[in-house]
Amino acid sequence: MDDFPLPGMGEPAVAAPAPGAGPGFWAGAPCAVLDEDGGFVVAYRVRNGHDGNDQTVIARSPDGERLETIGVLDETRFDAMGMERPALARTADGRWRLWVCCATRGSAHWWIDVLEAATPEQLAGAEPRPAFPGDERTAVKDPIVRRAGDRWQAWICCHLLDVPGAEDRMNSAYATSADGLTWDWHGTVLEGRAGRWDARGARLTTVLPDGRASYDGRATAEENWFERTGLARLSGEPGRFVPDEEGPVADVRYLEVVELPGGGHRIWYEARLPDESHELRTELIYS
Repeated sequence: MDDFPLPGMGEPAVAAPAPGAGPGFWAGAPCAVLDEDGGFVVAYRVRNGHDGNDQTVIARSPDGERLETIGVLDETRFDAMGMERPALARTADGRWRLWVCCATRGSAHWWIDVLEAATPEQLAGAEPRPAFPGDERTAVKDPIVRRAGDRWQAWICCHLLDVPGAEDRMNSAYATSADGLTWDWHGTVLEGRAGRWDARGARLTTVLPDGRASYDGRATAEENWFERTGLARLSGEPGRFVPDEEGPVADVRYLEVVELPGGGHRIWYEARLPDESHELRTELIYS
């Protein structure tokens, strides 16, 4: 998949700087959708150190690079001890939905709530409702959600909680819905491969309309927070992906890709700095 839009194909720009220096100060885990005016609405996660509060930030942007914050959701609003990648989508009647993922206090469990509002500016004040609760064996986070005709699709990162001390293991599951609120679960659709660079897990990060996708993977537990990006493609079964045979294609994580109406793509991704803080970068790619 030589033409898949990847970091380095365009000119990188910092869309959101790291919120501090050192490990755990992260800006990234982005999602983005086209706005009616030709700009973008972008949501991303900010982590203020491993012991600090996490936030989900909502921003508008005319070009995908200059972000104007229009809403912030703090983990304390959800009584959570962490937040990760959100998802944005629009309903058939033009309303906005935001899925946020939250970490359960004192646990390795995660769950996902959804908020709905007439405008992106109103999302931060909307009332959350359960979307994907997870269970005692599965933590759910980092959703990809999109409307496809009169149906909805979601790909969810699942962390396996059945082995104490090994909760970093992850795979990607698939769900569908008639209304984007009540979901039918279809199980695992992408997972790591023993002995390969993605042996410890595979987390889908973007799915293009033509069925190509990117995902985060790592080989060991020690590589947690040091995931790299690989590529995958639909297998022919609904929602299921097979990894590309080549190894990782970029040393970044949480790659998000949006196709542009006039051709080309705008990408966002979380890039690691030498001090192990992370910043949110973007590139415009014509290919």
